[in-house]
Amino acid sequence: MTRFTFIHAADLHLGSPLAGLSARNAEIAQRFASAGRRAFEDLVGHAIEARVAFLIVAGDVYDGDWADHSIGLFFARQVARLDRAGIPVVLVRGNHDAESVITKAITLPDAVRTFSTKKPETLRLDHLKVALHGQSFPNRAVDENLSLAYPAAVPGWFNVGVLHTSCTGHAQHATYAPCSVADLRARGYDYWALGHIHEYAELSQDPWILFPGNLQGRSIRECGPKGAVVVEVGDGQVTAVRRLIVDHARFHSLTVAVDAAESESEAVALVEAALRPLAALAEGRLLAVRVHLTGVTAAHDRLAADRENLTAEIQAAADRVHEDIWLEKLRIDTARPSSGPRENVVDAIDPATLLAKIDHDPEFRARATAALAEIAAKMPATEDGDLAADLDTLCAEAEAMILGRLTKRAC
Repeated sequence: MTRFTFIHAADLHLGSPLAGLSARNAEIAQRFASAGRRAFEDLVGHAIEARVAFLIVAGDVYDGDWADHSIGLFFARQVARLDRAGIPVVLVRGNHDAESVITKAITLPDAVRTFSTKKPETLRLDHLKVALHGQSFPNRAVDENLSLAYPAAVPGWFNVGVLHTSCTGHAQHATYAPCSVADLRARGYDYWALGHIHEYAELSQDPWILFPGNLQGRSIRECGPKGAVVVEVGDGQVTAVRRLIVDHARFHSLTVAVDAAESESEAVALVEAALRPLAALAEGRLLAVRVHLTGVTAAHDRLAADRENLTAEIQAAADRVHEDIWLEKLRIDTARPSSGPRENVVDAIDPATLLAKIDHDPEFRARATAALAEIAAKMPATEDGDLAADLDTLCAEAEAMILGRLTKRAC
């Protein structure tokens, strides 16, 4: 059997916006939004340069139905590059690009082959003696174990299973086509190319059962390097697997303890110092950072008194560190010292005590929870979870803002 190399990718999510980014700078927002396309362009370029034998995409080429034909034309243009280079592309449809979800179509080159949605099938690359087994999603919600009906391994050939699945489950991803590692091993294949989980994960090395993760992180929940995997095969066995990082933007969560800060400027200086190592970590990519301020600090009330100004100051600090570090979101989770009087606050009625009583009042909490639920129902889905579940955090931020402004007025 000849030696060859192939690429296993998944979860391109073409057409997906990068969530949670401020629209303060339209040019930067556009650069982040185009990162997914640029990542796929680079993947195709690497495949051509390395002369790989074939490319597998294990589901979710698209993020959903097309608003227009631009996304379909982009994908068709990129796979046409592979077609001209003689590189076959093998696809399964996942939950985001299931047959029932995508209503538009663009004719793709003959080199692109998509697994049937009706039942598992085998696609053969005769010149390599490679048998690829898979089934596409007919609709978004596939809850049966598709792998149990996958064809038997072809004797004497290199067998690859292609499956979009949650496999054993993942907290941040819905359960689709569930299966176990034992189910996959039982098919007798040499490699399993999985998709759906957006983090790189090796479930087994005998045989290799692997999630490559998505090509491009899209929100703060998808931090770190993103890309595909390059698989080398010799004598009918996998001889090497390595990650191929192609992302053009990254997300990073940064927690900064500001206990030592006596003022807003000192807190910003601590954030700037914590941001400096990230310039090298980004390796020339756009970097969206969520900054989380923690600690017990005398500056607690002042930090929340003017969130807009503090956000601008932290972005300015990021600009001083590197031109492509952008503040994705600021979270203030500090606390004021428990002892000692707060300066410049009228003490006839202690505002902190009054606000704390309001925060814990059952009637207030019930009304606030209902209001948050009503607001959340009218908002688009976000990556930050349920608003109502964050009631305590929101109350703490509001309390700090009020006390901070009272302090400023008293100065």
